[in-house]
Amino acid sequence: MSTIQAAAKHSAPMSLKSWAMLLLLGLIWGGSFFFARIAVSEIHPLTLVLLRVAIAAAALHVYLSATGISFRIALPFAGSFVLLAILNNVIPFSLIFAGQTQLGAGLASVLNATTPFWTALLANALTQDEKLTWNKTVGILLGIAGTAAMIGPGLLAGIGGSVWPKLALIGASLSYAMALMVAKRFKGVPPALVAAAQLTVSSIIMLPIAVATGGLYALPSTSGHVWAAVFALALLSTAFAYLLFFRLVANAGATNTSLVTLIVPASAILLGALFLQERMQPVEMLGMAAIAAGLVTIDGRVFTAWNAHGS
Repeated sequence: MSTIQAAAKHSAPMSLKSWAMLLLLGLIWGGSFFFARIAVSEIHPLTLVLLRVAIAAAALHVYLSATGISFRIALPFAGSFVLLAILNNVIPFSLIFAGQTQLGAGLASVLNATTPFWTALLANALTQDEKLTWNKTVGILLGIAGTAAMIGPGLLAGIGGSVWPKLALIGASLSYAMALMVAKRFKGVPPALVAAAQLTVSSIIMLPIAVATGGLYALPSTSGHVWAAVFALALLSTAFAYLLFFRLVANAGATNTSLVTLIVPASAILLGALFLQERMQPVEMLGMAAIAAGLVTIDGRVFTAWNAHGS
């Protein structure tokens, strides 16, 4: 495929199937901040990182065995998987969980929603097929503004206090953006294999770290509802979510995939309204509308149809 053909492929609007996968991933990851907030109340953040990646890796190895995908396919990419594990798991998970010992799920998800901005800038600088366009720029800014509006009073209440938890979440977003650039190297590799390999490497890296920090020794006293949150975080928000994530990177590109961080806060509020009887506020609905407008702007098909109609 030529550079021009590749650019045309990735500048095209996402398919409806890719949009459906993106929305599902946003819904699943919307719960991850909730599960993590519960878990860090009793589990050391670095121990939680180990539990998340190790349980998810084990589940994906079972999946690979059941589907007949050989893990040996990943061996030639060993160096890239180490880099991906560090940027996509070890660093961001550690920073997010540490930050969530001080921040609520809402504010954490707002700060995490800056990922598309960093991703678009990195993709513009480092790739030939995902250059920054006016509609992507405007759409990303709309999405970030809408996400901030949805949190509303919660965001304002969190402005004070320590600076480091907020910097930790921004650092996680930067790490995720760099990880998306690395993930582009694995086109043609089964998404389940990419997910299993990065989580396996992450488990190996985190094991001595968790032992050194002493958090493992407190696990026997962990309560049942915290363990439930850990397994939901590992199996649903990690193992299954990464199957969707890497398929989206392959099909829709890094910048489009990073839009999931704009959907995550919306899904968290919707889940609260559906299952916890939390009332939707006007500012939250306004924020959701801004996010929807941002996604439509980045997708671009409305403007293409408008121009075609006008001509």
